[in-house]
Parts: sequence; C-alpha cells; structure tokens
Amino acid sequence: MALAFAGAYGWRPQHHLADSLPKLDLEVLFPMSFGEWVVDDRMPVQLVAPDVQAMLKKIYSQTLSRSYVNRVNGERVMLSVAYGGDQADATRAHRPEVCYPAQGFQIFGDQKGSAGSPEHRFRVRQLLAKLGGRVEPITYWIVVGKHIALSGTEQKLAQLSYSTRGIIPDGMLVRVSTIDANTARAYQLQGEFIAQITLSMPRAARERVIGGAGGTGG
Repeated sequence: MALAFAGAYGWRPQHHLADSLPKLDLEVLFPMSFGEWVVDDRMPVQLVAPDVQAMLKKIYSQTLSRSYVNRVNGERVMLSVAYGGDQADATRAHRPEVCYPAQGFQIFGDQKGSAGSPEHRFRVRQLLAKLGGRVEPITYWIVVGKHIALSGTEQKLAQLSYSTRGIIPDGMLVRVSTIDANTARAYQLQGEFIAQITLSMPRAARERVIGGAGGTGG
C-alpha cells in the first residue's frame, strides 16, 4: 500500500503551466479600445448575479467584465473573461450553460461554430439565453493550456493531456454577448467583434486567448 501511495503521489501533476509563461493581466491583455470599439465606462456591466460573481472570484485568480460600444454605429457588446492558473477539477471553468440557468435564464439554443479572422479561426460555442423579455445571444470558448475545450469532456481530455506530463494547465473562459432578439445579427456582430479584438493583440497574447499556434486550439 505504501508503494502504491508513493507511486500515485509521484504521478500527481506538480508543475503549473502558468509558472512557465509570462504573467497574465486581463486588464492589459484585452485592449480598452481597438478599431471602432471602445470601452464605455458610463455603462458598467454586471454580467452575473453578485453571488455568482463572488463565487467566480474564489475560483479564478482574475476576472474581467466590460461593455464596449462601437463609436460609429453605437452597437454594444458585453465581454466577460475569467482566468485561473489551476484547471484542476476544483477550478474547472464555470460554463455559461450552467451559470445562466442558475440565475434564472432559460437556454433555448446551443450550437458550435467558429470565430476569429480568416488567418486565425478557432472553435466557439453559441447559446441563446432568455429571461423574461431579455434575449441574450452568447458566444464563448474555453482555453485549457493551449487547447480549446467546448464541453466538460473536452476539458477533461485537455487536462489529462497535461497531467500525463506532470503539468497542471491554466484556463481561460471568454464570453461575448449582446442583447438582441435577432440572433443571426447578434452572432454576426459578435463574430466581427471577436475577430477585431483578437487581431489587435500581439501574437503571444492572442495565443493565450484563442489557443495554440494557428488559432485552431485543437
């Protein structure tokens, strides 16, 4: 039994991937302005209920919530990001299809898609959340280490690929949403926003946000 315990302990991941990477600061990583978009400080955004936000702060080392406005046509997009340096089971990303219903929303749409620029495409998940008269199309993705993971199973597999090498991966959840009953228009706007904000980032920063080189996040 002692040998089995020692062997199991020896196989436990010991090295945090985040320790080998440049320190990450979400406030700097995501620009305040890019292209025609700028953060609107007059419109503070509360993307989750206060009790949920408090829980997220316990799970994640950094969170970011912003509302952007297009300076040309006045369109608005909400951005929410959560980052954790340890994507072990206790700190797996809090996915919107779980988070939103916990706040009273109903999920009526759930599909996979892609986003980014033609040179940097990556996989995303799209949801449609409703609460009373509020209709909120959502585009989001999760990065575990250098891998895009759109489901709990994919998160587990990504974690396993690192743990077999003794590594504990970091993780980031990026969520973009708008208030719009026209879902086709909303997803198109969100896609344009995502393409522009990721293209505005230096390559190394972009890879932290959308996954490994090439933008596939596979």
